[in-house]
Amino acid sequence: MDLSLLLDNLTNPALLFFFLGLVAVQLKSDLEIPANSSKFISLYLLFSIGFKGGQELSHSTIDTEILLSLLFGVLLALFIPIYSFFLLKDKLGVFNAGAIAAAYGSVSAVTFVTAVSFLEIQSMSFGGHMVAVMALMEAPSIIIGVLLISWFAKQESKKTSCIEIIKHAITNGSVLLILGSLLIGFLASEDQAEGIKPFTTDIFKGFLAVFLLDMGISSGKKLGSFLKHGWSTFIFAVIVPLLNGSLVAIISGFIVTEDGDRFLFSILAASASYIAVPAAMKLAAPTANQSLYVPMALAVTFPLNITLGMPVYLSIIKNFP
Repeated sequence: MDLSLLLDNLTNPALLFFFLGLVAVQLKSDLEIPANSSKFISLYLLFSIGFKGGQELSHSTIDTEILLSLLFGVLLALFIPIYSFFLLKDKLGVFNAGAIAAAYGSVSAVTFVTAVSFLEIQSMSFGGHMVAVMALMEAPSIIIGVLLISWFAKQESKKTSCIEIIKHAITNGSVLLILGSLLIGFLASEDQAEGIKPFTTDIFKGFLAVFLLDMGISSGKKLGSFLKHGWSTFIFAVIVPLLNGSLVAIISGFIVTEDGDRFLFSILAASASYIAVPAAMKLAAPTANQSLYVPMALAVTFPLNITLGMPVYLSIIKNFP
């Protein structure tokens, strides 16, 4: 791996604000981002990346590569939770294994947004359809996780219909916003998009930095309780994402040609959901331990991907053209 690439990433101001949040927790500082502000910033980031992706998609020709990309993303969202479930089932039980499998098969929109910022720093382009890929990968993993729980659990604490789960996954706020913004960006003309460019583009990195500060604070608060569960889940939260991202960095070369698209596929395969999946699992598997799978995704896998993961995946892509 190119160490200069790793160093450049670690000195990225947005990432340094993430570390500032971690440090603030360790120092027991009262630094915090108000909940309403944090929610607004997360909505803004999803809106901005979705709208810009729609604009890019409107300039693209829907060809075989784009269709294969969408199919590849869905297949990843189906395969990753299945093998993750069987790795964890005997150790953690059916409900916890199903929830963790859904989280790691699903995607983190914030990790995706950070990866887009990383590509911009590297002056690398990517297809607007990758935003659609991200949105499509959210629901299948949740559905697979719930189906695995339903199939293997001898006693279900709550029965939820598959239709209800699908509806909940699709109407989840983050999924709906990213899909809606993508469609609006696709329909808007260049002149119309130019009118809101200062909002969607110019202030994007500043908001990302503040949001990562908030993520650092949240991660720092959850890490302590998570470590009480033992090292096996910590190892899973480190090894499995790196393995998924590295393998997809190579395999995606057979699906897409742009290095930026391959990089985003790696990030999508390596990331874990800590927003949409907990909301769905609270409905479908309330006995699953949220203090286990949420910190795994947020306090371990998220910082791993945005620090070490991104340079590793990009180096693999450059070495396996």
